[in-house]
Amino acid sequence: MLPLQVDWLFREADWLHVLTVPVFTGVVGFLINWTGLWMLFSPVQFRGVRVPGMRTLSRVLPRKLQEVPGLLQGGVGWQGIVPARAAKMGSIAVDKAIAKLGTPAEFYHQLDPDRIAEHIVTVFEPELPTMIDQVMRREHPALWRDLPPRARQAVVRRVQQQLPVVVHHVTDEIGEHIDQLLDPKIMVINHFRANPGLVVRIFRDFGQRELNLMVAFGFVFGFLLGVPLAVLDHWIAQWWVLPVLGVVVGWMTNALGMWLIFEPPEPRRVLGVKVQGLFLRRQEQAAEVYARIIADDVITLENIGDFLLDGPRGDRTRQMLADAMRPAIDNAAGPVRGAVRVAVGRQHFDNIREAVASEAVDRTGGAFRDPEFSRQQAERINALVARRTKELAPTDFVEMMRSAIREDEWMLYAHGAIMGFGGGLLHLALLGTGGPA
Repeated sequence: MLPLQVDWLFREADWLHVLTVPVFTGVVGFLINWTGLWMLFSPVQFRGVRVPGMRTLSRVLPRKLQEVPGLLQGGVGWQGIVPARAAKMGSIAVDKAIAKLGTPAEFYHQLDPDRIAEHIVTVFEPELPTMIDQVMRREHPALWRDLPPRARQAVVRRVQQQLPVVVHHVTDEIGEHIDQLLDPKIMVINHFRANPGLVVRIFRDFGQRELNLMVAFGFVFGFLLGVPLAVLDHWIAQWWVLPVLGVVVGWMTNALGMWLIFEPPEPRRVLGVKVQGLFLRRQEQAAEVYARIIADDVITLENIGDFLLDGPRGDRTRQMLADAMRPAIDNAAGPVRGAVRVAVGRQHFDNIREAVASEAVDRTGGAFRDPEFSRQQAERINALVARRTKELAPTDFVEMMRSAIREDEWMLYAHGAIMGFGGGLLHLALLGTGGPA
């Protein structure tokens, strides 16, 4: 007889205790990945309570804790990791992908400036009589009142005749200077920050199948990791085994889930089996979905128009457009322009010209913001983005999708560890410690 008998074959095991360990870890693994996805994407907006002094306190906390959604805003609560990092993802999306998908000039030319010019003329032309009438009544009512109706109509008609040439000149000017006027990075970051739900859509629309598979694999990973845990629990037979090793199981379950989705970016053979991150296997289909979202919601004619006219470089754009409009106003008076300038005074004439140019710029912006026309033009952007996204190297594609959450993955792993610890305590409370029966 040996002084210590090792129960290698579990001859004296409490089989209910042993068999329930993998089942527990499997269920906990499922719940870890299911709630982990919720943490990734929900809620879209921060939900919690503001705590006086929390903003100040958060600045002295460790950097990792400062990343918890809400702390830097002075609140206690939660916002999905992905929507909370929407602006960051927008920045990374530009650096890793959109900048490689096309330059501002390429995006602008995909929108077909000639069609934009024709659309502006179509929208703008019927409004010209009212616009000129309003400006003239405001700037020089006496002159406008004294002009015969036929003379007024002649002024409007001359501007309408010049309008197509002027507008084509305007769209050409925008195209020539688009790299200085349009900053896709700022535009995308601002749009993602204002619409965090859009970032969630990017993941959900093309990755829901893989995300569901990740949840299902949570049970598989948890169950498999629970088998050696059951053996160790039976041999060591100490109360702390399940809670402490449950931390390891919970951490690894989430880590394996993330690995399953994103790694490896390039296909590899492991024991003769092709292995590649689930998202990467469908890059072709993902590119189509991603391109549709970018074309319909991000790099749109409407958003480009907003950025050009009201963005950080809007003053420069407006000045450039006004400069392009002035010749049409100068020429509207025709051969009597000099006499009109003398009659109303140089200052009044310049005021009229500036007012018409300013009104024209605002109304040109309205044509850019036509949602229906923007949707029609989106097809060309969609084709460009889809083609270039499919051409991205897998490493660039996965970096675009994962970088926004990489620094925050520790929260998911910590969440898995806490749930693993709780699952171990629950098993201990229900069935006690392991060991011989």
